[in-house]
Amino acid sequence: MPPATVPDVTFHTRVRNDALGGPNPFEWKDLTSTEVFGGRNVVLFALPGAFTPACSDDHLPGYEQHADDFAALGIDQVVCLSVNDAFVMFQWARSKGIEKVFMLPDGNADFTRQMGMLVKRSRQGMGMRSWRYAMHVEDGTIAKMFVEPGFRDDPPGVGLTVSDAGTMLDYLRSR
Repeated sequence: MPPATVPDVTFHTRVRNDALGGPNPFEWKDLTSTEVFGGRNVVLFALPGAFTPACSDDHLPGYEQHADDFAALGIDQVVCLSVNDAFVMFQWARSKGIEKVFMLPDGNADFTRQMGMLVKRSRQGMGMRSWRYAMHVEDGTIAKMFVEPGFRDDPPGVGLTVSDAGTMLDYLRSR
C-alpha cells in the first residue's frame, strides 16, 4: 500500500544556465521532495519509461495537452516521473515538444521504491521501473492515487486505463 505522504528524497535534475555558455549550458540541480510538493497542489503521473510506446504516444502527451485544464483547476504543476536519468528525460521531452509538464527523473528509483511502485521489467530488458500510476498531492499529502491494475513484476505490458489525464481531470472536477 502506498504511503500517506510522498517520500522524502532528493531528485537529481539538470537545469539550463546560459551563463555557462557552450553547446551544453546545463548544470546539476538537486530538488527535494519538499521543493517539488511542499505547499503546492501537484498532479504527478509515473510511467515505466521514456520513449516507450504507451508512455510516449498517450500518457505524456495527454497530460501536456491538458496542462492548462489542470492549472484552471488549481493545480500548480503537472509532473511526469520515470525511473530514467535527467539526460533521458530531457531528450524525451524535447523529442515530444513537451513544454508545460515538468519532467522529474527518478534515476536511482529512490522515490518509486519508497512509494511501493517499483517493479522488475527484466523480461523486456528494462531492469527496475515504475508501475504506471497518477496521483494528486496537496502539500506533500497524497489526496488520491490512480494505480493501473495488475501490479506485478514482469508484466507483458502496463495498460493506460486509470492513470490518464482524463481520469485525473474528472476526479479533480468532482471534488
